[in-house]
Amino acid sequence: MASSASLTAGVAGRYATALFELARESKSIDRLEKDIDALGAALKESADLRDLISSPVYSRADQAAALKTVASRMDLGPELSNTLGVMAANRRLFVVPRMLEAVKGLIAESRGEVSAEVVSARPLTDAQRDELARTLREKVGREVKLDERVDEGLIGGLVVRVGSLMIDTSIRSKLARLHNAMKEVG
Repeated sequence: MASSASLTAGVAGRYATALFELARESKSIDRLEKDIDALGAALKESADLRDLISSPVYSRADQAAALKTVASRMDLGPELSNTLGVMAANRRLFVVPRMLEAVKGLIAESRGEVSAEVVSARPLTDAQRDELARTLREKVGREVKLDERVDEGLIGGLVVRVGSLMIDTSIRSKLARLHNAMKEVG
């Protein structure tokens, strides 16, 4: 039996691939990218929207109607709007966050880019962002699009993920390694 995480990733991947192909056929990948970013931001900001897509309490019809309204107010393109409608009808809205990430990956891949998740203790300056992008581009040999977020718990430094490569220079991880080393000695 497959784990629920791999099942979710599989469902999200199929919807992402279908959505990406629709956008490519209609030559609206740039529009889809903006729509994906806008919907992702709305999901991060709105607990009600996250609840709507994940709660089994809402009926399919209620979810579809609510998402149609959200898509209309956000002026989302027809590919994403219709995909959300199909997902609501099939009770698959819970995979929307993973689908959005998968579509971002497909868009980046089609452009020869790779996406890097960057977590920092403080927001990066433009100079730091440019230097990090340049360094990563040299390391992976492709254009790098930075996906940034801030986690003050890192204390300082960065955690960077590019595909399966992870670079952790955070103070939190250095302190954890030091703590483990001290346990082994004493």
